[in-house]
Amino acid sequence: MLGKWDEKKVYQIFCVVVSVLLLVILIHIMMEPKKEEKKIKKEVPEKEQVTEEQVIENPMVHVLIKTDGFKEEVHPVIELSAPSGLQIRSGEQAETIGGGETLALAPDDGRFQNGAVKVTPVNTGEKITVLSLQRGYGNPAYRGEMELHSTAEGVALVNILPMEEYLYGVVPSEMPASYEPEALKCQAVCARSYAYCQIMGMEYPQYGAQIDDSTSFQVYNNSKEQESTCKAVEETKGKKLMYGGNPVNAYYYSTSCGRTTDMDAWGGKNEGNAYLAGVNVCNEEGDFEKNLPWYRWSIVLSTETLSNLIGSNTRTDIGTLQSLEVTKRGAGDIALEIVASGDRGSVTVATENKIRRALGGDAYMIQRNDGSETPGRELLPSAFFTIEQNADTYTIRGGGFGHGIGMSQNGANEMAKQGMDYISILKTFYADISVE
Repeated sequence: MLGKWDEKKVYQIFCVVVSVLLLVILIHIMMEPKKEEKKIKKEVPEKEQVTEEQVIENPMVHVLIKTDGFKEEVHPVIELSAPSGLQIRSGEQAETIGGGETLALAPDDGRFQNGAVKVTPVNTGEKITVLSLQRGYGNPAYRGEMELHSTAEGVALVNILPMEEYLYGVVPSEMPASYEPEALKCQAVCARSYAYCQIMGMEYPQYGAQIDDSTSFQVYNNSKEQESTCKAVEETKGKKLMYGGNPVNAYYYSTSCGRTTDMDAWGGKNEGNAYLAGVNVCNEEGDFEKNLPWYRWSIVLSTETLSNLIGSNTRTDIGTLQSLEVTKRGAGDIALEIVASGDRGSVTVATENKIRRALGGDAYMIQRNDGSETPGRELLPSAFFTIEQNADTYTIRGGGFGHGIGMSQNGANEMAKQGMDYISILKTFYADISVE
């Protein structure tokens, strides 16, 4: 038997051991979450962590693909194919068709019972060809994936792809691929900036599409991708026109008359769009575009023809035209308001687009700067013009082609020919902007 002293000593040793064990367990419990947190962080490779900046720089774009001639929103039938085949997803159901086979979807297809149908190529990176659609280069092929929606009128087709890949199809459709590399870079930056502003909204919420592929936004995939235009997109990757810390609506048009105008032309000038100012498109040798066909143009119309055009286009019966005057002008000397007076009444037309529409039509010929003639169109070439009234005719003399706001594409090309880089060109057309 142990003595009282030995029993007491054993008891003390026992308590110390138990206390140490409890302390070890407590420390283990307290440390476990931290070890687990470190373990989780190590298991997520750094390259897989998507930053906010990456999301902003290359967002997904949802583009509604319109019918032939960009006329309608929905198609009677959609036919798709891809070299490696297609994967089709409808709700929880999935199927695959082989390379060279055609997927045809009409509005009453059973796959639409589960909602929208999503189509991707079997091999990632391949393009999907729309066999039921015609564009400028034939049956167009698209990057990314397709999402189809059934409606009472037909099938809506939405192309979903990253911004930079979307621009591969915009730049050659909006500017000739043969233009100078620095001009193509200008187009890429403008198109990217404009697209960023547009995708902040949702033009077609019923289809989940932010924009469409027509001139209502930017023409997309009407011309085939070209090496020169893809290179321009890649060499300006992510770069946008910034004003006041935000991307801007970088409007552009075909040809200037040697001057541009501001947003008063559309009745919307404010502090937020002050970067769209009227500027001179010239250097010490004169206007950059002075030798181009649309730099100057003229039209001679009979009083009868002009009376009929104005009456029809404005839906106002003014009778026989007695006078036509520009009553208000804006930056760059653009016409902001005209008044047409006839023997039955008068009509006032304001803003650039409405003025061009009021005087547009195919009942006359337009003589251009190079001596060539071309038929009139739905819109007058531009609103930079003067009017001369004679005995029984009117002569309209003007310059430029397009709305005149922002960048002249042909002007940018002529500047590039003279050695200007794309940032210098953009800063000529857009006041107080930065390229970031």
